[in-house]
Amino acid sequence: MDGRVSAERVAAVLREVNADVIGLQEVLGHQADVIAAELALPFALGENRRHRGAAYGNVVLSRFPIQSTRNYDLSVIGREQRGCLRADLDLNGAGVLHVFNVHLGTGLVERRRQGPKLIADQLLGDLALQAPRLLIGDFNEWTRGLTTQLLRSHMKSADFRRRSYPGLLPVLHLDHIYYDPALKLESIKIHRSRLSLMASDHLPLVGDFSLD
Repeated sequence: MDGRVSAERVAAVLREVNADVIGLQEVLGHQADVIAAELALPFALGENRRHRGAAYGNVVLSRFPIQSTRNYDLSVIGREQRGCLRADLDLNGAGVLHVFNVHLGTGLVERRRQGPKLIADQLLGDLALQAPRLLIGDFNEWTRGLTTQLLRSHMKSADFRRRSYPGLLPVLHLDHIYYDPALKLESIKIHRSRLSLMASDHLPLVGDFSLD
């Protein structure tokens, strides 16, 4: 809102949220370094393209150890390069959690091509993924489009129409959380504070889960 981009301020908002697992989109590599250092959390970055000579993409930060990561290309020819980052988290002896952090395109036709890629055997539908899956991110979809329909047919949706964009006067529901039945959704909310209104054009969507 003030024309400044500050990784330190984003970190301060995340400190307010105090989440165990965090998914960020549109992050530069050096910004991820700053945020991770401020929060003292390990992180993984899925590079989708280079921006101003630096890696640019989705980031997962976690209080749990990150066992492994993989970045999936969801780009559509002629559109901005997009991706989905998978981070496999070790839940301190309670098993593994597969966290997928995605940022889909702004075009309707673009998302209609990305939806089937998301649920394909090479990504969410991978039979080798035996642990619970959590899919988070900016889907750029506020209607029941093809991507929303496909994901709801494969996973549970924490969709209570929490509007998170634009931050100052939220009118669109772009940010979503999908999860496997092994995870129990305890609560979901939008984190709204003076700092969060200034730090980003999206307000943080916060879900609280327990694991069966």
